[in-house]
Amino acid sequence: MESDFRVAAAAALCLWALAILAPGSAAARDRGADGRFATRRSSHFVLYQDVDIDQASGWRGSVEFEKQVLAALESAHDRLDQLLGLRPTRDVEVWVYDPAIFDARFAGRFRFPVAGFYQGSVQVRGDVELTPELSRVLHHELVHAAIDLASPSYRLPAWVNEGVAEWFAYRATGKRRLSPGEWIALAEASGRGAWISAPALLQPSFAGLLPESVGLAYLQSYASVDLLVRRRGERGLESFLHTLLRIRDPDRALRRVYRMDLGEIEKTLRAELR
Repeated sequence: MESDFRVAAAAALCLWALAILAPGSAAARDRGADGRFATRRSSHFVLYQDVDIDQASGWRGSVEFEKQVLAALESAHDRLDQLLGLRPTRDVEVWVYDPAIFDARFAGRFRFPVAGFYQGSVQVRGDVELTPELSRVLHHELVHAAIDLASPSYRLPAWVNEGVAEWFAYRATGKRRLSPGEWIALAEASGRGAWISAPALLQPSFAGLLPESVGLAYLQSYASVDLLVRRRGERGLESFLHTLLRIRDPDRALRRVYRMDLGEIEKTLRAELR
């Protein structure tokens, strides 16, 4: 269970309230594995990468890595429209850092490990190849980017923002339901009184939670969205998300689409865990 929490906590965070160095600044461009970020564009993205790849060309070269990352992002862009009816209104900047540089630069700004975050642009902890985890983080953060661009003046409740991002990232890679290990982790948390309360999930982010609680908050959010999809399918989730972005009232949006509120979602979910 502890490992499930750790994976969820490290997945990706959207902590918009944190003040960080703007990624397009000269300081950002001058730091990295080889001292500069390579730039490559696609139809909907501008990619900056500085992972530690020795050669430029060839199957394992930096150019091929950039093409693979952009292909994954373009695929995610299409699936985002198909599954959630979201299309970013402008090109999205994506910064892929060498892991050591990412850790050195951002570790002190978060209370717990992160693999990526969104704050005007997508920032992720990279790798020398497009691993399944890197692809998943890119999918997760793209949801945050699309939601922010769709409604820049409204911050969704964290359970919606993170739960939808987790659901989409897993759904896009073929996972349609929570794993047995995730169900066990939820059941154990519920049984021992560690369950995250609804008010905490309604905050704009999980930044105020204790580090050991963040993984569970992500897992509960994902499980809540999974329950909604099981109730009314993917089109229901799309309808709920767009209703919420329009009326900016989580309870009203939930009742309009699902005839339930977050408290009832929590009650239903915990009943399933018994």
